[in-house]
Amino acid sequence: MNAPDRKGNRTAQEPAGNEPCADPVPHWNVEQIVAQLRALRRGWRDAHHRPREGQGREFPSPEALRRVAQRFRGALFPMRLGPSNLRQEGEDFYIGHTIEDALNELLEQVKLELRGAGAPSGEQPGSADRKAVQIVQSLAAQLPEVRAELDKDVEAAYRGDPAAHSVDEVLLCYPGAIAIIHHRIAHRLYKLGAPMVARMFSEIAHSETGIDIHPGATIGSSFFIDHGTGVVIGETAVIGERVRLYQAVTLGARSFAVGPQGELQKGNPRHPIVEDDVVIYAGATILGRVTIGKGSTIGGNVWLTRSVPPGSQITQAQSQQQS
Repeated sequence: MNAPDRKGNRTAQEPAGNEPCADPVPHWNVEQIVAQLRALRRGWRDAHHRPREGQGREFPSPEALRRVAQRFRGALFPMRLGPSNLRQEGEDFYIGHTIEDALNELLEQVKLELRGAGAPSGEQPGSADRKAVQIVQSLAAQLPEVRAELDKDVEAAYRGDPAAHSVDEVLLCYPGAIAIIHHRIAHRLYKLGAPMVARMFSEIAHSETGIDIHPGATIGSSFFIDHGTGVVIGETAVIGERVRLYQAVTLGARSFAVGPQGELQKGNPRHPIVEDDVVIYAGATILGRVTIGKGSTIGGNVWLTRSVPPGSQITQAQSQQQS
């Protein structure tokens, strides 16, 4: 039994001579691990022609971009995705303050990307910073346009899903709504010349929703992803207006062009074109630079590597017979 202390609390007894002592403090050899990691970092930086010393952060911060994303979401839809205590009479003040903060923090992240991209060619940081300002100014000017596009997306989800009781439910509860908010912003950043920041912005939504949309994909208005988990849309995909996708749909590449040294060629069109008013049901996989004609319906679990004309109705059995 432990003996009580002066306040009546039990205290641990000292171990008797033949009782085992407490576990020894472990030793992790941290100094050796640090030295080994330092050597690996230096080797990697030398191999990629990166400076060893005297540099601050070289790349955009995922943590900072998460803050930017939350602020944009709140500024675009303040009474639904903004702070819980916001009132309508304070909307304009909140939006102005939030957009200012978001754009300033975004600017710093775009500067980091452009400085890193320009360093191997000897581009001066001042030039990269001026370009970063232009990119963020252009995005800022397009925010009203982004909101108008998103209103059409939310309306399309409400009209297209009998389980949706209101547009507010779509915005607050549907993962596809969050994914398309991020994409509408990320696509503009991608086109303006900040592809890494754009990709990181998209990956924030991917981690939240399970919907993977490359920021390079071109997506028309009134776009609706129902349920959404497992949807993948590749970089060069082109999607028309009023298109609806269900969960686990893949718009991917079938093959990759290679250069003379066997390296993958970047940027070639390799993902599907989906024309207006197409519906693609759950689990369908469409690969390569094929065209799904206007008004077509692609059934669940279809595997498709060929173009189909407008108005097509493709079932799993048909795709297997004609593949």
